[in-house]
Amino acid sequence: MSLFVKKPLDQILAQAADSEKGLKRTLGAGNLIALGIGAIIGAGLFVRTAAAAGQAAGPAVTLSFIVAAIGCAFAGLCYAEFASMIPIAGSAYAYSYVTMGELVAWIIGWALIMEYALGAATVSIAWSEYLNKLLGGSIPYEWCHSPFESFTDSAGVYHQGIMNAPALIILLALTLLLIKGTQESALVNAVIVFIKVAIVILFIAIGWQFIRPENHTPYLIPADTAPIADQAGKIIADYSGWNKHGWGGVLGGAAIVFFAFIGFDAVSTAAQEAKNPKRDMPIGILGSLVICTILYILFGHVLTGVAPWTDFVDPEKGREASVAYAISTYMTDYQWLANAVTVAILAGFSSVILVMLMGQSRIFYTMSNDGLIPKAFGELHPKFKTPYKSNWILFLFVGGFAAFVPGHVAGDLTSFGTLFAFVLVSIGVWILRVKSPEIERPFKTPMVPVVCTLGAIICTAMIVGLDMQTLKVAFLWMAIGLVVYFAYSRHHSKLKK
Repeated sequence: MSLFVKKPLDQILAQAADSEKGLKRTLGAGNLIALGIGAIIGAGLFVRTAAAAGQAAGPAVTLSFIVAAIGCAFAGLCYAEFASMIPIAGSAYAYSYVTMGELVAWIIGWALIMEYALGAATVSIAWSEYLNKLLGGSIPYEWCHSPFESFTDSAGVYHQGIMNAPALIILLALTLLLIKGTQESALVNAVIVFIKVAIVILFIAIGWQFIRPENHTPYLIPADTAPIADQAGKIIADYSGWNKHGWGGVLGGAAIVFFAFIGFDAVSTAAQEAKNPKRDMPIGILGSLVICTILYILFGHVLTGVAPWTDFVDPEKGREASVAYAISTYMTDYQWLANAVTVAILAGFSSVILVMLMGQSRIFYTMSNDGLIPKAFGELHPKFKTPYKSNWILFLFVGGFAAFVPGHVAGDLTSFGTLFAFVLVSIGVWILRVKSPEIERPFKTPMVPVVCTLGAIICTAMIVGLDMQTLKVAFLWMAIGLVVYFAYSRHHSKLKK
């Protein structure tokens, strides 16, 4: 049979309707919005905002957020149509199987491992780093770094990493929570989301009174801005490039802050566990995207108003320490808020890991039911009705990466997987509109094919904008995926049988 054999839509709908054998439907619209916010608001808000301001956009980082949000909105509208029409776990993998065939579905399913599994591993490593900061560096270097990392301290003592134990512990705790049940996981996620959103709103509310208008003037970085050097005289920022100043800088900043939006698509992986997916899935996807966009714009406005954007050129200030730096330097009576921001970042990491692990296990569950990966990935717990074996296998893979591999190795691979999924989902909506216009669509993407085309073009442009090393590793990963497909998946496909 053809490599592009498509899965019949009625077969998928029948599978989704079989509540006795499938996943339990326990999630409402509020749970889905919380899942989306849980996956979106992580370190991206606290790290990418200052990085984009210092590297390209200046105070106009708020406009960068708007541009990035528009790009995500195109993809989000396409996801919403598919999720309401095909309420099954699997997200972009399942949608591609219906519209573009098995090989394309396998490719996107393999690419999503980069978004969810490697994303969870990378974030758990960052979670470990922040926990150590919160504890004043009390965790021994050997037990919070991989064997490939080492350093010599001020006393001349050499330290070699053994394993990243905190990263492994948080992954284990969240895996056990996911096995216990989706409703319990959603409840914990909702509590975490409440904490981190409350702290973000607190920073916006308190920081607003510390905004200095001169920090927002000029709003765009001028074209004649001189390069900025560090104390040693090394140039650390050059604004001569077209995407480093003016409106070009706004676009450059959008490419940076886009990665702070990654995660809203994870809502679609829970479609088979939604009580009323036809109504609730679009609300969950688009609702979480709108809420986070509003918070991002306000947050960027306050951060660049409290501290001048030039303060964020220095990597030590413009990365994870940016918000705490701004509070400590310009809001001196609110040091407690700087500590609260660290707690919010830890909470943000936790919910991102939780939703990423959940999303990946649901994609594995659907791929297993299709026969493309071993059936162990699709077996449900007899009591909890969760894909517990998939959760354990995923823990071993992600935990091994988090415990023994440096965090920077994953780089922007997470972003490649996400953008690739966005492109195929955008194209898929258009294809299905042409080939199957009679299908009931509880939510319809407006202005097709304009929205689909713009979504695909913008996301493809962002893929091209990734660095060459990331693209090489991504294509190597995809080549490995094709080997697995032709060696195993093609011969075990239930659809072909």
